[in-house]
Amino acid sequence: MANPTDLDLPGNWGRWGSDDELGTLNLITDDVRANAAAEVRTGRWASLAQPITPNPMISSPFAPTTVDVSPVQQMMSHTGIGVAADLMLLTNRHAKSTHIDALAHWSTGDEVYPGRPRNQVVTAEGVTFASTTAFAAGIVTRGVLLDLAIEEPLPSGHAVTARDLEDAEQRQGVEVRPGDALAVRFGWPADPLLPGKPTPGISLDAVRWMHRRGVALYTGDRGDAYPPLDPGGPSPLHGVALGRMAMPLIDGSQLDDLAALCAELERYSFLLTVAPPRVHGLTGIAVNPIAVF
Repeated sequence: MANPTDLDLPGNWGRWGSDDELGTLNLITDDVRANAAAEVRTGRWASLAQPITPNPMISSPFAPTTVDVSPVQQMMSHTGIGVAADLMLLTNRHAKSTHIDALAHWSTGDEVYPGRPRNQVVTAEGVTFASTTAFAAGIVTRGVLLDLAIEEPLPSGHAVTARDLEDAEQRQGVEVRPGDALAVRFGWPADPLLPGKPTPGISLDAVRWMHRRGVALYTGDRGDAYPPLDPGGPSPLHGVALGRMAMPLIDGSQLDDLAALCAELERYSFLLTVAPPRVHGLTGIAVNPIAVF
């Protein structure tokens, strides 16, 4: 298979060596983190994660019910201590939850970044390379919100372009820099998909722009459009940004709280911390990104 960097698509295979598992997180240098810390001036903060109400694994006449299926199920368990309770959790990270995709989540052909055979990386025992292990120390960087839905949600099926992102920069008085985490607000619910209504999404043109700007991490209340903007090509975010550029994605964020705080403070850059559980060998894991101003 041709190396993705040889194709007419942005790619980072080989850029940081054959054993790299961080991808674009390499762009978050000590200087980037120090500059990100300088964004904290007021102590105000907002979460970018969707709230989740678990469903019980075992139903009963008194079990709580929810309208929609939860991505988390729980079962209360006895601890042997009268004053303490415990529980077991079963999660599906891709269903209606805010989660970070590891680089092994998506392959290009039969290879995973930066060129390892997929059948050696994704095994029945877990992921052996480019997994959530790479996020074990957490992610700390400067975040930038580009709010494309200040007046109203983006139209159904709208393809977000580089021009959209640059117009938002000028409108908000902010600039995306190398090593930044980019948050893009569409004004749509992260989940579920609305039957028969195409969602807006990031275009390949916007992904090329992220590559040129040196974006280290992407999150949004939408990502790739559904149905795909280009049914015959790779998905811009998962197929190109994650698979070829090795840029981790935080899927399914809710950005309304962040947008409201940015508008109140008239600031669209902040310190972003992402501290996932230190569970190794997964294709991704739930996270609660926190923006601090």
